[in-house]
Amino acid sequence: MALPDDPHLPGSSGKARAKIPRTVWALGFVSLFMDVSSEIIHALLPLFMTATLGLSVAMVGLVDGIAEATANIVKIFSGYVSDRIGRRKPLILLGYGLGALSKPFFPLASGVAFILGARFLDRVGKGLRGAPRDALVADVTPPAIRGRAFGLRQSLDTVGAFLGPLLAILLMIAFANNMRAVFWIAAIPAIVAVLCVIYGVEDRVDASAGTSARAPIRIAELRRLDRRYWRVVAIGVLFTLARFSEAFLILKANAEGLPLALAPLVLVAMNLVYALGAYPAGAMSDALPARHLLLWGLGCLVAADLALAFAPGLPGTFAGIALWGGHMALTQGLMAKLVADHAPAELRGSAFGLFNLATGLALLFASVIAGLIWDHFGNRAAFMAGASFAAAAFLAMVFRQSRPAAS
Repeated sequence: MALPDDPHLPGSSGKARAKIPRTVWALGFVSLFMDVSSEIIHALLPLFMTATLGLSVAMVGLVDGIAEATANIVKIFSGYVSDRIGRRKPLILLGYGLGALSKPFFPLASGVAFILGARFLDRVGKGLRGAPRDALVADVTPPAIRGRAFGLRQSLDTVGAFLGPLLAILLMIAFANNMRAVFWIAAIPAIVAVLCVIYGVEDRVDASAGTSARAPIRIAELRRLDRRYWRVVAIGVLFTLARFSEAFLILKANAEGLPLALAPLVLVAMNLVYALGAYPAGAMSDALPARHLLLWGLGCLVAADLALAFAPGLPGTFAGIALWGGHMALTQGLMAKLVADHAPAELRGSAFGLFNLATGLALLFASVIAGLIWDHFGNRAAFMAGASFAAAAFLAMVFRQSRPAAS
């Protein structure tokens, strides 16, 4: 698959000396606080579902896949609406507000329907804020430092994803493994995130944007997204099919003997690597061809799956978890940069929404299949399947790279 590198993008030839805008920093800290809240819950939720509520691993995969797919479907409409009204902040605020509103429902859950409802509300909020937030980062950032900007926002987001599980461990100790009590505390940083949006994020108002009602997606506008953009979407889907939900990492570590109270260490380890690598990877993406980082990322994912499948005990499991974090650092900010680089400025919100719809559906499929394989053949088979798909994706990209790229 030819990759959409384009050294001639506007602003890409100059020195990357501009400062990262204040709004990007503010959005990064908003993401940090919301991720602290969400990851306190998500670090414990797979075990809460299996150990406390008695659900199967396949059901964990199904719930997680549906939740993430919901978020990515909603991103289509939120991205489009933010393009049409020329404003991003109202949808960003609504999205983070719904995320905060969902938190008290988790400690009240008594079955899968309640968990699915809480996850649904939370992910609708994520869907509402995701595409407008990424579009706003692209709006306010010069193209020459866009990789750094997305890397910074992703890095701060991932710091929150690192701190959340760490706090979950401390809270589990403080509350004697009472997961419901820990879930109640998780609502506090979510409220802080909403306040940061209100007082810290400055919108970019597009006076030329229309306000009349129109169909959410118009074929004429989709045609303005060229082949290079759709190649980015295809690459994103390929990567997501090779990487299922991180919930399986938690279940794997627990199966290897990690105590319940220490289960959040899985996300601490993964997100520590992710947070440390996201900004340097973003900076590299401003200088190196995208295909290099994407291939390195796939190589990390293959190694992660193999370690999780075959490396013995908890040391082997955590080696795989660290490699998984390296894969995320190398690829996630880069994919956002590629979407921004290859979509018209006035359609960025829609472009991010379509990209996230495609990858969200891929994640739903990957998580459900991984859960079924786990239940019927064991966790080793699930990670072997992931390694096989990632290796196939790696070889396909190498093969396509060796052929002349389309201009």
